[in-house]
Amino acid sequence: MPSPHTFHIPVMGLGFTVDSPLKIAQYGISSVVSIMDDNLLEDMRRVYSRKFQIPYNFINEKTEDYRARRITAYLNLLQEIVDEQIEAIRNQDFDNDQGINQYFQLLPTGHPYHQLYQSMLFTTEEKKKSFQEQLRQVITAGQIDVNIMTKVDKINHDQAGQALPREFSDALSALRGFAMSNARGSVVFSAGLNPALFAYAEQFKDFFPDAEGKCKKGIILKVSDYRSAFIQGRFLAKKGLWVSEFRIESGLNCGGHAFATDGLLVGPILEEFKSNKSELSTILRDACNQVLAAKGCHTLPENLFPRITYQGGIGNSEENNFLMNYYELDGTGWGSPFLLVPEATSVDEDTLQRLLNAKKSDFYLSHASPLGVPFNNLRTSSGEEQRKNRIEKNRPGSPCYKKFLTFSTEFSSKPICTASREYQHLKLKQYEAGEVDSQELEEVLAKDCLCEGLSAPALLSVGEQPRRNLKAVTICPGPNMAYFKGIFSLKDMVDHIYGKIQLQLDPERPHVFIKELQLYVQHLQKEMEKSLPEQTAKYAAYLEKFKDNLHSGVQYYKDLVNQVSLDTENAIQLMKDQLQDLEEELRAMVPEVGF
Repeated sequence: MPSPHTFHIPVMGLGFTVDSPLKIAQYGISSVVSIMDDNLLEDMRRVYSRKFQIPYNFINEKTEDYRARRITAYLNLLQEIVDEQIEAIRNQDFDNDQGINQYFQLLPTGHPYHQLYQSMLFTTEEKKKSFQEQLRQVITAGQIDVNIMTKVDKINHDQAGQALPREFSDALSALRGFAMSNARGSVVFSAGLNPALFAYAEQFKDFFPDAEGKCKKGIILKVSDYRSAFIQGRFLAKKGLWVSEFRIESGLNCGGHAFATDGLLVGPILEEFKSNKSELSTILRDACNQVLAAKGCHTLPENLFPRITYQGGIGNSEENNFLMNYYELDGTGWGSPFLLVPEATSVDEDTLQRLLNAKKSDFYLSHASPLGVPFNNLRTSSGEEQRKNRIEKNRPGSPCYKKFLTFSTEFSSKPICTASREYQHLKLKQYEAGEVDSQELEEVLAKDCLCEGLSAPALLSVGEQPRRNLKAVTICPGPNMAYFKGIFSLKDMVDHIYGKIQLQLDPERPHVFIKELQLYVQHLQKEMEKSLPEQTAKYAAYLEKFKDNLHSGVQYYKDLVNQVSLDTENAIQLMKDQLQDLEEELRAMVPEVGF
């Protein structure tokens, strides 16, 4: 049975949602677990096996296919515990136990199960038992979805240093670990097309439909625009693989890595999905069925459509409802605000306090990621403190133990991580020799060890120490986090999403559309200020396209606020004024790259 909720909690870092299913799946809420760090998953399996008194056998790195085995074992543990939690809730007493009541209290007021629950509360004693039995039958767990960042796909080696076959790379091993597990959910592919990874999914029967046309495990694509969704969806369809959901994420108004579009804004992007949903479904379904029929497999039903959801910067129920209703979405994702909900995510106490005390300017887009992709960061995190302290001690960079982001072959044939002490030492030597300028050096020194920093909070929050005592935390909240202050209960945050209550947010918080536009205007300004001695004509064309797309987006929003009731009259007038100001700011922009 599908989740009864219309929102999900996206993946956050390596550790912030690694055990979220154990906290919220019992209430029917789906969340996404990163499965990239098998070391963390093994540590968490040990912790929760002990807590729930489940036998634990360590999977060491000498075990064949240990990475996939660790992932499978952890996901199996999550599903086992969640199943036990659901069974326990089903057997609870409505008169005396909180869990079964909270399950239905968290649902949106218009949901049939919530209405049935309300009827049960106010009916006669004679009918109450019948209603309660009906309610017990509909209780279902939230999905345990997993995230694979497609770009994190290092080739691995055996004990003798020989390269292992392609299926033992980081991403393919992770996919195998999920596919072989008992977890009920979907794999989320994020960060773009990885042909080898996508093709590898064809090896696992759970991604193909059964006799009823249902896939045991789903495939979700996190995308930034319609074109990328179409290209990736077609690639998978030609393998007979159905995309069960397109998860649209704002390019800049999101947490973690920021993959900016060429100035395409979320409003026009969602409009394009809305206009083409039927055509997209037909093309992908027909392509899938053609391949499935040729394979002699069961085909997909004709009435099947992929879910379309959006995540990134949503802040209140008005925005949530508008996105759901106007763009005919199947759901939304709420990430960063849940970092302030200990009942849902794993944030250590020190980092939680740093978030609460942070100023708006402390949330920024950084060069911290070794992937070379802009990364949302917190200036006051313990991870940033550690990075700066190492530089002050003339020991920049991090010891590189996990090696998930070892991609640079600048100094040797063996890839190393740009956040590592080895790489940064070599870059400092280049700087001292006058071979690189101070700006390039500054960007290199900004690199942080995300492997350790993004996994540490999960262990710290359960009272454990990370391996080698590397307990500095890197946290990656989206810009929206700056407007939420306080520690919230799960019920408060869910009620806020569904409009049952309104949390007190910063009054200066702009509408989700306006905030994203502001971020893109700032991004364009920074791009225009870059000094590029080569390919200036090509770069000029890129900037012009970016600017044109932003102008088109502004016009789209100006038309939208005149046609649709987005909010109160005062809020709409404020949006109109902000759009006018941003449009004028765009017109005033002049490239500073000399062409």
